[in-house]
Amino acid sequence: MENFDYDVVIIGSGGAALSCAINAKRNGLSVLLVTKSNGTAAQTTQAQGGINSVLGKGNDTIASHIQDTFNSSCELGDISSISLMCENAMQTIEWLNNLGVPFSRDDNNNIAQRKLGGASFPRACYSSDYTGLKILHTLYDTVIKLQIPILENSFLIDLISDDQQVYGIKYLDIKSTKLKQIFAYQTILATGGYSCVYHGFSTNSKETTADGLVSAFKAGAILENMEFIQFHPTALKNRFILISESARGEGGYLVTKDGNRFVDELLPRDIVAREIYKRLQNNEEIFLDLRHIPKKKLLHLLPQEYKLIFKFTSLEMDKDLIPIIPAAHYTMGGIMCDKNSKTSLRNLYAIGEVASNGVHGANRLGGNSLLEIVTFGRLLGENLKNSIYVSNLYSKSNLKENISALTNLFQQTPLLDFYSKRKELGKIMFDNVGLFRSEKKLYYALEFIEDILNNIDKYGIEDRSKCFNSNLIDFLEFKNLVLCSKVIILSALERKESRGAHFRNDYPAQNPIYKKSIIIDNNFLLK
Repeated sequence: MENFDYDVVIIGSGGAALSCAINAKRNGLSVLLVTKSNGTAAQTTQAQGGINSVLGKGNDTIASHIQDTFNSSCELGDISSISLMCENAMQTIEWLNNLGVPFSRDDNNNIAQRKLGGASFPRACYSSDYTGLKILHTLYDTVIKLQIPILENSFLIDLISDDQQVYGIKYLDIKSTKLKQIFAYQTILATGGYSCVYHGFSTNSKETTADGLVSAFKAGAILENMEFIQFHPTALKNRFILISESARGEGGYLVTKDGNRFVDELLPRDIVAREIYKRLQNNEEIFLDLRHIPKKKLLHLLPQEYKLIFKFTSLEMDKDLIPIIPAAHYTMGGIMCDKNSKTSLRNLYAIGEVASNGVHGANRLGGNSLLEIVTFGRLLGENLKNSIYVSNLYSKSNLKENISALTNLFQQTPLLDFYSKRKELGKIMFDNVGLFRSEKKLYYALEFIEDILNNIDKYGIEDRSKCFNSNLIDFLEFKNLVLCSKVIILSALERKESRGAHFRNDYPAQNPIYKKSIIIDNNFLLK
């Protein structure tokens, strides 16, 4: 197939995408990275606290890391995937260290480690509270040195697929609004999660809008466990800016207005977040208290948090109580794949937060997100081959249908404002499909979603202050978020129990019947 453009096309530019691209390039493959913004605008930067690994210090063991991860998953994690990640963790740290990631060091010049929630030992390697940012920039610099091309400002529209096989992507050039396509032997989705269904109530950037997940689903890929969304316990109140778990890992307390602690701060995130939210629902105020930690230590270990909090609130961590609220932060569900990142479609792989590979189950262990994205990214890059089976595709792929849909969108006059609905969607999801759920709340949210879908042709694009292209992308993202929200709600209705990040007031206990994944295909939407 000499007319293929690349051996590998990777959609995304976060830690998973860049790690995969580096090793695929070193493996002799031609690689293209495609991202809808710029090369370093990835959610990886929000993983501030650290990256887990057993480094042979103290009493920590790989077996303990595996057990902590499985325990956090509420017995829904896949042991083979978890073991693969934990057993390769030290090699991942060494790989990053050799690339030049500036890890913080202890007094013996070894990589420093801190304890995060749910961990039995301090095993999170860190770079102050900039861990994700430092990793991302180091990976990006390596990609540039290897001369791997990055196609920026390119929005994924569809996968090129036929007969359960993927051949590449169709995308929108955002600047020109032209539809284009790329053919590749292997297509890798590394497009991040779907936390922006909670628009206005999430720590994520506004770009985590399920683009890759929805494209895969439309092409026939199987999704799983979409009901599991992790709410981070500590976001800055009224701003929903993340305050890293490292703040609690370094000794921060969670307190009421009168200074009383009410929960073990380093319990798994789902437990801590619910304990906070229950009190907020009773009109109590909850704060992060670091006043007992010397300012010099805070500025050394938590410089980013100190600066952000002061910038947005004028509060100082060493002097003031910091008002907090839980916020949607991470999505454990996604495109179903095995431990080798293979999806249900041939030649399509998923890595990073868009993937559901069994390592997180019902609740992610703090410090495992960076480990997952880099480990599975670099391993996939190492294992990709440049000769795989593909059938003839050129008679089966064109842009006519996509161009027609876009042309219709350009021509129609919108009768309803999707921006107001997007804002409303975020609140509906946070209030009804958030930390506490019930059948009544879930059906209320589903009715809201169905109303949008039934009137989707009445929404559209318009030129807002000469920001037409931005308006177009916002609308395409909105459509993805609405479909994704429906899948989340149906999956949450299906799981009639409470497990990890999914808590139902009407089914408050775990049920052994549901110690399995909720599998979602196109027929699932018809239930």
